Amino acid sequence: MNTTMSTIYLDYAAATPVDPQVLEAMEPFFVEQFYNPSATYQAARGVAAELKQARATVAHWLGARANEIIFTAGGTEANNLAIDGILRQYPNGNVVVSAIEHESVLAPAHQFDCREVSVGADGLLNLAALENAIDENTVLVSIMYANNEVGTVQPLKEVAQIIARKRTARKSKLPLYVHTDACQAANYLDLHVSRLGVDMLTLNGGKIYGPKQSGVLYVGAHVKLQPQILGGGQERNLRSGTENVAQSVGLAKALDLAQSMRHEESARLSKLQQVFIEKLEAVPGVIINGSRKKRLPNNVHITIEGSDNERVLVQLDEAGILAAAGSACSASNEEPSHVLRAMGISDRDAQASLRFTMGRQTTLEAVTKTAATLQQLIARK
Repeated sequence: MNTTMSTIYLDYAAATPVDPQVLEAMEPFFVEQFYNPSATYQAARGVAAELKQARATVAHWLGARANEIIFTAGGTEANNLAIDGILRQYPNGNVVVSAIEHESVLAPAHQFDCREVSVGADGLLNLAALENAIDENTVLVSIMYANNEVGTVQPLKEVAQIIARKRTARKSKLPLYVHTDACQAANYLDLHVSRLGVDMLTLNGGKIYGPKQSGVLYVGAHVKLQPQILGGGQERNLRSGTENVAQSVGLAKALDLAQSMRHEESARLSKLQQVFIEKLEAVPGVIINGSRKKRLPNNVHITIEGSDNERVLVQLDEAGILAAAGSACSASNEEPSHVLRAMGISDRDAQASLRFTMGRQTTLEAVTKTAATLQQLIARK
């Protein structure tokens, strides 16, 4: 990581450092194996074989077939392809999303007839409201697996059960698909699409110690999408353009590492999370946001009553601690977080909230120092 030895990095939900093994896997495709995988000569066929293997690796962890894996330039593109690719086919159809989706789901969804479903104070989806929101014209439901701000893990299996009932009772001939944004989940949770009950799933390499601007959209073979990028017909005719082999190979390696170590790393981070939360709860004026039980093991989201999160972040930065006020994608937006608003947190408290997300380099010493530093800053305000 490009930080000094004294720097404590606690913004892994925004970006992760590329794993050395990932970088090593990518390097040959920048200079030595630069060939276009669509070319017919032997050297290019070798590159095409490596791309095929990367696709198979991703498919393995999703319990999918290789031809159901579409490589994209990040999670945002994958989310847009999933939503736009379905809704453009059905002008009278509608899409149902949760109120705490990432902007890359909300923005394209609101280009169409979109219904937002509420969440509770803990950030968990209101399942009854979801069931009521789905009607005869609903063609897509998009519910994120784990929230990027407060780390809440949504009950996707229960969502899938609701969808199954709706499909059975449906009188219209319209399809009803389920998509999940799993960008934050891939380091810690099971991604098997059949067990989750989803038709489409989004991944982001930049969140799993892979390269930025690398992503995946799993598209079940039964799902028909309209492409957003037309041309040469690559990626199952859904995303034309010469494949970025280095990025795809890097993402596949990163996913392989993340899923192979997810149980061990989740257990390690859960212990650090518990210590961190216990220390923060002992500080007057600190409130822990989000579900305690259904939560990613690396996420600690707090409100410091009466504080200004921008000022606290600057003070933390000066102390060598890098954290965030919320989603990095909306960091330049002065509006309070739509996620916290949906959870019933006031705008004032939302602007007094901080997100700490841990990762592979996070230590007990780091969370202990961060908690102590926060306590000092709060005592001085």
